[in-house]
Amino acid sequence: MGLNWKLSNLISAGTGICGGSAIAAISPVIEAEDSDIAYAMSATFLFDMAMIVLFPIMGQALGLSDMAYGLWAGTAVNDTSSVVAAGYAFSEAAGDFATMVKLTRTLSIIPTVVIFAFINIHLKKKQASAEEGKNMKAHFSIQKIFPWFIVFFLLMAGLNTLGFIPAGISSGMKECSKFLMVAALAAIGLNTNFFEMKKSGIQPMIHGFIISALVVIVAIAVEYGMGII
Repeated sequence: MGLNWKLSNLISAGTGICGGSAIAAISPVIEAEDSDIAYAMSATFLFDMAMIVLFPIMGQALGLSDMAYGLWAGTAVNDTSSVVAAGYAFSEAAGDFATMVKLTRTLSIIPTVVIFAFINIHLKKKQASAEEGKNMKAHFSIQKIFPWFIVFFLLMAGLNTLGFIPAGISSGMKECSKFLMVAALAAIGLNTNFFEMKKSGIQPMIHGFIISALVVIVAIAVEYGMGII
């Protein structure tokens, strides 16, 4: 569709992993433009809203059990908050299972961010080599682009899991993280120009629709294939 690789992969990551969280985690690693981030966020959230309404209806129409529906919603719906909404709209048991599946799926952010870091390093070295000549060395290193926030994410997750962080402090930090995420998205919005996004055309939205549809279809097909349904 002629999309640049950064926008294409932001939409793919948002759809395949964890919506806005995945986009926010990967965008600084690949040095994405604000317009690309905003477009990817918009595409992801647009289809999320449709899924919140349609999934419970389709689940009832297909006669899915709580577990089958929860697995489907947790696997196919993009953003965590949307998974929670779509899951509990079906039943409490389905919502619990969908949330557990979604949180497991979210862990793939870690290897994906690391992989994209190395991809960006390789591309920047290749570009520098083409611009400066084969005999010139590109001054890029893993230290400059490695997503160190992933290390701190794993550290804090480990400390919280082992009980080193009191429940009160953990709850306060969780609320702080939500505020910072909202602030980050607002900052992206303040740097976004819809006229610039318009130049990308309808192709990115079509790209997002195709990926979302494939995820929904493949997820339910796998459940049928495994005999869960």
